[in-house]
Amino acid sequence: MGSEASFAALCGVSPVERSSGSRRYRRLNRGGDRQANAALHRIVQTRLRFDPRTQDYYERRSKEGKTRREIVRCLERYAAREVFHLVGPTQP
Repeated sequence: MGSEASFAALCGVSPVERSSGSRRYRRLNRGGDRQANAALHRIVQTRLRFDPRTQDYYERRSKEGKTRREIVRCLERYAAREVFHLVGPTQP
């Protein structure tokens, strides 16, 4: 777990490219630790209810045409980034 990307993959919040014919989009990785993923999901849901910065971000992205699912995916990735920096990388 030496980088933010590897931590996100471990938690199951790393984006995966998908396409359905003419539309290309990203979805969350289905792998990883489900408990860590559930914890990040709870963080995002709580922030959406109470944190003004997150609510502003949600409004801005929804005006750009993003769906709630896409916005939550982005927020979970941001939450994983913050948690990674709080926990700190492990030293060999």
